[in-house]
Amino acid sequence: MRRTDPEGRGPVRYGPPLPEDGLPVPPELAAALAAAATRTDGEPIGGGPDLIGAACGYWERRGLATEPDLVAAAPGAPALLLALTAALGGDVLVPRPCAAWWAPYARLLGRPAFHVATPAESGGVPDPYALLETVRRVRAEGGDPRLLVLSVADDPTATVAPPDVLHECVEAAAGEGLHLVSDETWRDTVHAPHDTVLVSPAEMLPDRVTVVTDLAGALLPPGWPAAVARFPADDVSGRALHARVLDVLTALGARIAGPVAAPAAYALGEPEPVTARVAATVRLHARVAAAVHQEIVATGTLSRPPQAGRHLYADLGPLRSALTAHGVGDAQELEDFLSARLGMPAPGGHRFGDELGALRVRLSTGPLLGHTDEERAECLTSPTPLELPHVQRALIHVKSVFDDLRDDAQRWEPPR
Repeated sequence: MRRTDPEGRGPVRYGPPLPEDGLPVPPELAAALAAAATRTDGEPIGGGPDLIGAACGYWERRGLATEPDLVAAAPGAPALLLALTAALGGDVLVPRPCAAWWAPYARLLGRPAFHVATPAESGGVPDPYALLETVRRVRAEGGDPRLLVLSVADDPTATVAPPDVLHECVEAAAGEGLHLVSDETWRDTVHAPHDTVLVSPAEMLPDRVTVVTDLAGALLPPGWPAAVARFPADDVSGRALHARVLDVLTALGARIAGPVAAPAAYALGEPEPVTARVAATVRLHARVAAAVHQEIVATGTLSRPPQAGRHLYADLGPLRSALTAHGVGDAQELEDFLSARLGMPAPGGHRFGDELGALRVRLSTGPLLGHTDEERAECLTSPTPLELPHVQRALIHVKSVFDDLRDDAQRWEPPR
């Protein structure tokens, strides 16, 4: 993970990748890839019939009727977001914080990306009043906001936006004529699916929402890039946007590699081995994330309980006095400090659009599962993964780092 020093970086700042699950590749996916390994051609731009058909079935099982002519596939969600941003034109609105890969594509195209505050209960979806005020201000200053990117199951905050919060935001966006891109990469990683209501914006506003899903969220290893997009059901605008996106993908040469398309289509079909592996992986990361959350909030760190994904978002503001004593005064310095202390990447909140001065980081659970494939596989099959020696050691190490900061903060606290 590269630093964000401005020297030689140009106008686009590179951030951390999606949190990996840290687990070995499922044998069924490896077999599908191996069977297609001799294929020398790439998929057609936008995806071949098998992949598109599998994507349609994937969304229909989630209550979103989907036509094949309104689906496109690409080698990763970033290519799709870049194509959508180019096709829609205008300025881009994103929540603060947001996934690290959202804003750079607007900047790459020379478009402003305006961050909008999120409500207290969740990230990923802007506060509706803050959204309306941001749109008003941008237009008053001569801007042209057209696109809002949001995420119901969010990276980096690991929260799921309640349906009422999402509905208010969607209504506000529709009233201002914005097109919505719903990044649903993490929708299949909700920790308590029976207790958490996840609704797609496409269910609320079918004519103005494009859904993007990166299969690295739950279905494929991150090193096998594949993502799919579902365009609005509106016959005119949806098809026109689909055509413009395919034009951009064609110009980029953004086609999925032939051998990768086979496991992508297999995974999107959700046969029993895939659904069982996804469920086991989600349970494992939910347990580890809950354990990390319990340890860090006990030290005074602020963090919403993680509800989805393989990470959590922590605010170390209450430990600022201790961190100052260690020479840490902003998110970049906190990233360097915690990455070294924890022995794993701890990207600072500035990478996700948060203020540099805020002491926030994203902590991932994947690195806590072990250092070898054997250790990680054992986590997946154990009924008590938190009791495995290598997981215990990792959790104890996280606890000790944060306990030391809490103790330092108490020593530096002025007498009352």
